Amino acid sequence: MSTSADIELLTGGELTDPELDALHAAAFGHQATETPWRQRLADHSLTWVTARLDDRLVGFVNVISDGGVHAIPLDTCVAPDLHGRGVGRALVRAAADEARRSGCHWLHADYEPHLVDFYEGACGLKHSEAGLLRLV
Repeated sequence: MSTSADIELLTGGELTDPELDALHAAAFGHQATETPWRQRLADHSLTWVTARLDDRLVGFVNVISDGGVHAIPLDTCVAPDLHGRGVGRALVRAAADEARRSGCHWLHADYEPHLVDFYEGACGLKHSEAGLLRLV
């Protein structure tokens, strides 16, 4: 399904810490925190993409890079009431396009098994094996 014509995607779009906190909490099923999102984005991001429906933040993806040819989408999230409308797919495509424009050759994504259909089916990522070590 394609993204609603009313949803606007913006690379490096404006957002506030509280609105991204609320979206992240709703999308990932946790309590809202007081995360300093704007500072994190300024310090560590290649770019980010926002999705808005009217004035409401309904989607977000952060893109980090190694400063070379690799980019990674992080915190991809869509408001639960808009799942299945193509917002997440559009966010990941916009993130990939922006990473490509920045000179990256590879987009890596870590995702849980229940997201395979989204990342590999809807977004076109190829399956790869990766390792993960919990540090805390």
